[in-house]
Amino acid sequence: MRLFLCEKPSQGKDIGRILGATQRGEGCLSGSGVTVTWCIGHLVEAAPPEAYDKRLKRWAIENLPIIPQHWQVQVKPKTAKQFKVVQALLAKATHLVIATDADREGELIAREIIELCDYRGPIERLWLSALNDASIRAALGKLRPSAETLPMYYAALARSHADWLVGVNLTQLFTVLGRLAGYGGVLSVGRVQTPTLKLVVDRDREIAAFVSVPYWAIDVSLSASGQAFTAQWVPPESSTDDASRCLRQPVAQQAAQQIRAVGSAQVASVETERVREGPPLLFDLGTLQEVCSKQFGLDVQETLEIAQALYETHKATTYPRSDSGYLPESMFAEVPTVLDSLLKTDPSLCPIMSQLDPSQRSRAWNDGKVSAHHGIIPTLEPANLSAMSEKELAVYGLIRAHYLAQFLPHHEFDRTVAKLACGQQTLTATGKQVVVKGWRLVFAEDQPDEDGDATTRSQVLPALHEGLACQVADLDLKALKTLPPRPYTQGELVKAMKGVAKLVTDPRLKQKLKDTVGIGTEATRANIISGLIVRGYLVKKGRAVRASDVAFTVIDAVPAAIADPGTTAVWEQALDMIETGQLTLDVFISKQAAWISQLIAQYGSTSLSIKVPQGPACPQCGAPTRQRTGKTGPFWSCSRYPDCKGTLPVETGTSKRGASRPPRKNSSDRKGS
Repeated sequence: MRLFLCEKPSQGKDIGRILGATQRGEGCLSGSGVTVTWCIGHLVEAAPPEAYDKRLKRWAIENLPIIPQHWQVQVKPKTAKQFKVVQALLAKATHLVIATDADREGELIAREIIELCDYRGPIERLWLSALNDASIRAALGKLRPSAETLPMYYAALARSHADWLVGVNLTQLFTVLGRLAGYGGVLSVGRVQTPTLKLVVDRDREIAAFVSVPYWAIDVSLSASGQAFTAQWVPPESSTDDASRCLRQPVAQQAAQQIRAVGSAQVASVETERVREGPPLLFDLGTLQEVCSKQFGLDVQETLEIAQALYETHKATTYPRSDSGYLPESMFAEVPTVLDSLLKTDPSLCPIMSQLDPSQRSRAWNDGKVSAHHGIIPTLEPANLSAMSEKELAVYGLIRAHYLAQFLPHHEFDRTVAKLACGQQTLTATGKQVVVKGWRLVFAEDQPDEDGDATTRSQVLPALHEGLACQVADLDLKALKTLPPRPYTQGELVKAMKGVAKLVTDPRLKQKLKDTVGIGTEATRANIISGLIVRGYLVKKGRAVRASDVAFTVIDAVPAAIADPGTTAVWEQALDMIETGQLTLDVFISKQAAWISQLIAQYGSTSLSIKVPQGPACPQCGAPTRQRTGKTGPFWSCSRYPDCKGTLPVETGTSKRGASRPPRKNSSDRKGS
């Protein structure tokens, strides 16, 4: 029997339909000589410390470090029934095809089960980038050898073991130290979550420490040849800061008086530059999350779920968890088919389609920029737009626009900078004249330029030439203040996680890192941010995320190296080296274990100085409450727990009498943390 092992039931159904495996069984689909079964995400998980030694169930510093000599996994109780189905089918299989998601985590999901069930038959790998029928048939026609993707499993296993070592050991260590200092909650520490949290804590501290500085600016309304335009006053260098802002009010006031008195400005110079902008790349997941956060206010997890639905449910777009915005050059042959399917999906695209050049090859086609996955694009077959929700349509529209943009001309415009003299004062006016709209035809009018300006904010200057006199119609002397950095939105936090090398200050780490190496992966960043929110470390305030009091406590308590995004990015780089065969799993884990042991020895006797949040009185006994962290997030718990089990939700302060929610005992990081 040939067995296909998928990651989830929906994949199994799609692949089974193409294979002719349509007869339903218990947790599987069967056909002639072929069976399709599935996981439900991870069917097995890393065993907790007490699986190695029952004494380790109690959190105590003397038990640390906990470093397994032989790593164990255990079947997840919630999906044990499906595991038994897969186990029985593997026992009968004569040939196995791994058909889980085409990434590290998909490889881990399948191969951990294969190892646990001791399957020793031949294995091949189905590599899918889309779940429409044509893509599935094409992938079935070119199955990959098992050995080709095995290194991805080792990299995923290294990630899993490293997360376990950091999460279990350091969470237990700092939670116990926290309790000795009077803090009753869990101080959860993670290989990726803690550096991510530090990004937000650092930003919030920067905002809190910011001291606003007043400055002054002048907008001057001018006219020439009957056309109005606006120029800005250029303050003298002796009165400006590094950003060329005037810090001296008397200087600005005197300039405003002179400009009014003179009443006209003479053009000193005019420079015009023709700018040609190529289309933006296709979306990788992180960029899609960033744009959807900015344009639609979507949480990064919501964007991921929508992209997953467009891929799995609607079969409208390709695999979403991609880290590349490029396409392999072989896919250029599919362009006519994709464009045809888009027109069949949405006939209103006809006017745009007539302007496309399907033979135009943009920079998006580049084999050197594609590793496991390519950019997110529409699929080869028509989709049903009427079945999509409003948010799904919006995200689909972005993905489609980025694909169509590849076949339109460059966006061209003339950027003109004019300098004017008004008495002793200097003015400057900037204008933009669109020459060829090009690929911007498929985007909203306020799509930003590469320099960050939106087309709607640009002015068209009149025909200016040296010596031309322009009349001063009005001016606006503006009293302004420098603004603090903005708090992170979820999309901006994902961007910071991706480009963390830019934020690293340690010269040694910065030298090791490439600009493309970040923390977390496209598949896990949304989960990391969501996990920090659930744990109460991050708080959503409108579109922004801010650090809670507990977050500051965690970042101040843990070793600097654990919270340093640069350290984590180096680890991510090591995982890439494992995947490419430059580093072995055993060497990586042994180094991690030695480092964890060193940290335990160094910090095991540390006394933490923790600001313990004080809550309202216990609703049952009146004693003070302390903030703890449970499975659903933070809550107020009686300081006399477990003798008194009164609790209060942090959000509302209303009572949940008698509800016992002790601290969670196993807080090691989950997938990708």
